[in-house]
Amino acid sequence: MKRFSNSSLADEILSALASAQIGIYLISQGASKVNISLVVEADNALAAMNAIHSEVLKIPTHREQENRFIPDTKGNVALVVGASRGIGRQIAVDLAKNGYAVVVAAKSTSDAQSVVPFPPDPNSSQSTISTVEREIREAGGQATAVPVDVRDFASVQKLVDRTIEIYGRLDVLVYNSGAIWWASVEDTPMKRFQLLQRVNPEGLYAAVQASLPHLKRRRRGRIVVVSPPIYSRFFRGKTAYAMGKIAMSVLTMGLAMDFKRQGLDEMAVTSLWPAVAIESAATLKTTLADPSSARDLRRPSIFSDALLAILRAPAPAVNGRLELDEDFLRSDAGGSVADFSRYALVPGSAPRRIMPAVLPDLSVAEQDDEGQRMDSAAERRRSKL
Repeated sequence: MKRFSNSSLADEILSALASAQIGIYLISQGASKVNISLVVEADNALAAMNAIHSEVLKIPTHREQENRFIPDTKGNVALVVGASRGIGRQIAVDLAKNGYAVVVAAKSTSDAQSVVPFPPDPNSSQSTISTVEREIREAGGQATAVPVDVRDFASVQKLVDRTIEIYGRLDVLVYNSGAIWWASVEDTPMKRFQLLQRVNPEGLYAAVQASLPHLKRRRRGRIVVVSPPIYSRFFRGKTAYAMGKIAMSVLTMGLAMDFKRQGLDEMAVTSLWPAVAIESAATLKTTLADPSSARDLRRPSIFSDALLAILRAPAPAVNGRLELDEDFLRSDAGGSVADFSRYALVPGSAPRRIMPAVLPDLSVAEQDDEGQRMDSAAERRRSKL
């Protein structure tokens, strides 16, 4: 049957009157109650149209329907580290829309009830884990904000312990926290270098170490790391930053090998990175200085859509993979998406791809030959006997 849009109500409703499909239409579009007597008792078509118009106004728009949260039927729990703004906030919100209970973690907190207007600009300093928690809850989702300092392992362990205390389980870990400094080696002082490593690879390692026992308990946990594919151009002009981010991707590949060796075929760890620059707090200064640069940006929803597609994919298909958001969404596993125009920050623009079209294959012919592999942990255990 014909479906209607709210933009041309008069013509469409008059057409519906002629075809006697008004009640069916309203029900199909989501109206909870249809007062048919308003139609039957109307003196003329215009009065009938006005009566029906009032019913149509009660129907949620397409965007309102998209923003409704899907009920949490499985009780899955996701911990998003680095969820106060930008991509991390989008990930947390969209996980909640898809039925996950979400622990929203980062360093920044605030009095969410005092923020006006609400919700705040997701790329501003007003966006914190407190406002993200409120945003999710007000939309009908489950969320708990827990502050964390990823530079402190005790703080990370406390975060994971709190997650288990509240929800009793952990199914998904997303590590999005990141420090950024793009400069030459000469222009990167030691203090800045240490901060990059503590927040990026060390923070990830801490989160994985604390989460693994709980993720393995169900033998089907998932980890998604925001880190790039490994290729040489990435190092240029940002060596200290690249050292940390590439280390995160190495953790993804190495941990995936651990899962495979341990027979954990339903567990997976995947790295995800944008193929095109995404609007964030980091891009704000650039777009303020040069508004035309916004034409090369995408909305963060492309990243969260790719992440959700990774979580839906079979574990063996994504374990150890270093994926780009667009490329994964284009793949069969990602849903074979073909139209990416909806993700453009500026409607009608064609944002420039910043990642290589073809990435190197890091495997070797002897990939499965472990030789006489040493296990330091096993050696230490034996030495203590």
